[in-house]
Amino acid sequence: MTSSTTSRGAAMRALLSLAIGSFGIGMTEFVVMGLLPNIGRDLLPSAYAASPDDAIAQAGWLISLYALGVVVGAPTIAGSVARFPRHRVMIVLAAALAFFTLLTVIAPTFELVAASRFLAGLPHGAYFGIGALVAADVLGPGNRAKGVAFVLTGLTIANVVGVPLGTLLGQQVGWRAAFAVVAGIFALATVCIAFFVPKHPGTPGRRLRDEMRVFRIGQVWFALGIGAVGFGGFFAMYSYIAPMITDVAGQPEWAVSVVLVIVGIGMTIGNIVGGALADKDLRFWLFVGLIALGVASVGLALTAGWIVSLVLFAFLVAFCGSALSPSIQTRLMDVAEDNQSIAAALNHSALNIGNSLGAFLGGLAIAAGLGLVAPAWVGAVLAIGGLAVAFVAYRVEDRSGRHPSHRMPAAEAAQTAITGSIPTQR
Repeated sequence: MTSSTTSRGAAMRALLSLAIGSFGIGMTEFVVMGLLPNIGRDLLPSAYAASPDDAIAQAGWLISLYALGVVVGAPTIAGSVARFPRHRVMIVLAAALAFFTLLTVIAPTFELVAASRFLAGLPHGAYFGIGALVAADVLGPGNRAKGVAFVLTGLTIANVVGVPLGTLLGQQVGWRAAFAVVAGIFALATVCIAFFVPKHPGTPGRRLRDEMRVFRIGQVWFALGIGAVGFGGFFAMYSYIAPMITDVAGQPEWAVSVVLVIVGIGMTIGNIVGGALADKDLRFWLFVGLIALGVASVGLALTAGWIVSLVLFAFLVAFCGSALSPSIQTRLMDVAEDNQSIAAALNHSALNIGNSLGAFLGGLAIAAGLGLVAPAWVGAVLAIGGLAVAFVAYRVEDRSGRHPSHRMPAAEAAQTAITGSIPTQR
């Protein structure tokens, strides 16, 4: 079944199946942030008794290990499975996410939980990357970014619904209960993908060494740089929004959960809007999105002392940051030539590097005595840095005259074999 023969109802069932898995990924990646005290108290009782802050900091390694798994797993897994039918690969990836998350639930020690978090991160990027290719095919030419955005919507909705509810469940019942729910969601996604995602061939004969040729393409590095630097602007804000709310705006702790729900709504709407705009004019809206992210970050930095303006600009930062994701993903798919599987997955490696970069530089600014609003200024600088990378990328492309539509005979052939039509390029 291809995009030319898929009914609208069948296409929506396929996209919803993929989005269930991305919802689970959103929960498993972010719910841990609200449960660090619970995890530290349970798995590191001696350290917690001596110093709760130190135990919580050590529990924070679970976040870093998951991100490391994403960075490592995205290119290696996606490149290794490029030759296999993509619908079957998606089943295996969803099942692996369920299994490794279940290991988190039952692992008795901190060390084993840490290992399970690294393993759970490995399929993350490949799931989104290969899922993006499947989704782009299901909706067909002219709607590729909308398909990518639909799959990512599961992750953004998780930030609105799944993470707050999972955090509450973990606090009331025990942190393992939250991950048990996530494992169940991945199991459901596995079943739905098996039943509803249509057959989708891979690229026969492709090997990891073939896919690794993607790193020889200069525009791929530029696209990854846009994601790692520009998207880091969002994470600089997101990582330190809680102390901004409580210490800068002077609000009670319960207000953090409310603001995070609003931030999640901004991410969800931004993702949907960003997908639609990227299908209209990817270059223009990529530039606009980065500029808007920088402006919103400055607005947050200047007005964080007032809760109303803090909420407004945090929403806008989330909206702009999330709106960039479909554009960056689609840009990578455009410039990767016949290395589609690994390039699509590499986007998530880049975004997780952005996660680490934004959080690290924001923390560095606070440690330097620049105040709790300093991460918002860092976010603005990173957004402008991403804009500079994008400008140089398109400048090089224009000067060379080698635009994606002119240099993708192999990718065009691969996409035509899947969709039965010539892919839309920008």
